[in-house]
Amino acid sequence: MKTDRTIREVAVEDQKRWDAIVNHPLQSWAWGNFRAAMDVKVVRLGEYEHNSLVTGCQITFHKIPKLPYTIGYIPKGPPPSEQMLLEMIKLGKKNKSISIQIEPDMLAEESLDASCQQLLQPAHHPLFTKHTFVLDLSKTENELLESFHSKTRYNIRVAQKHGVIISEDSSDNAFAAYLALSRETTKRQKFYAHNSTYHKTMWKILKEAGIAHLFTATFQKEILSAWIIFVWKDTIYYPYGASSRSHREVMAPNLMLWEIARWAKKQGLFYFDLWGAMGPNPDVNDPWYGFHRFKEGYRPNPVEFIGSFDLIINPFLYSLYTLADSVRWFFLKRLSK
Repeated sequence: MKTDRTIREVAVEDQKRWDAIVNHPLQSWAWGNFRAAMDVKVVRLGEYEHNSLVTGCQITFHKIPKLPYTIGYIPKGPPPSEQMLLEMIKLGKKNKSISIQIEPDMLAEESLDASCQQLLQPAHHPLFTKHTFVLDLSKTENELLESFHSKTRYNIRVAQKHGVIISEDSSDNAFAAYLALSRETTKRQKFYAHNSTYHKTMWKILKEAGIAHLFTATFQKEILSAWIIFVWKDTIYYPYGASSRSHREVMAPNLMLWEIARWAKKQGLFYFDLWGAMGPNPDVNDPWYGFHRFKEGYRPNPVEFIGSFDLIINPFLYSLYTLADSVRWFFLKRLSK
């Protein structure tokens, strides 16, 4: 027999229960606090059964510049129910949303309920990649190392022979180096990235929550690479990384990923999500191909997600918004070349 559930906003008293049931760091209570600190409205909708929180999704509402409207976003939440989607529509109208983009933490072989599919359509502009790579940390260190591409193993040995030092370093100096390298990497790769206020706020809140950790790769007292990683449940994630062009011959990033994997194993973690891949048959001319090829060298398991969807709140404004957004991205890409 189907049990009736109620849906309501989650109170702060349910924070511990919330973090116990959500499966991704971008749905964590701390991530919501970070987004709120960046002047983004955050709403946590929970499904309750017998007054006990059983599932929920964290929604952020982002203001459209110079307009009284918002776009909602739910990254890596649970599969939505029809009842939850209907509540989202009410919430979207309350927050003057044009649409809410939903990117469920669901594999491609899974499927949404038919009733949900009728309310959703493929997203106009997906934010998360549909593919990622995941390293299986349940293997022994020797098994993992032997599974890597021979060139990757060679590069790890090169870094070791040069004396590259990998450290977990959450000091202010290490974070300052991370910011400087992020600016350098963004400028070099010619892609759009978050500003320093975003990184500083994210780091402060997620570090205090025990989710974010900073690792550095140092050669001759110079930090060549700095990565922020997230730890959530049994998985480590690699969302942010930056590297210098200096001393590229010592292969610091190769040793970095390997040493972080070893660190994660010692913490009792089972998976290392490398946070994005290009999928099968990648375009070698794509700006992200270098990152894809680097990760691929560790022979991780390819994972495909179900994708991104838009829950349209205002059909007329949605048509205008998607047209304007397409034109905007066209010119941004032209300017970046």
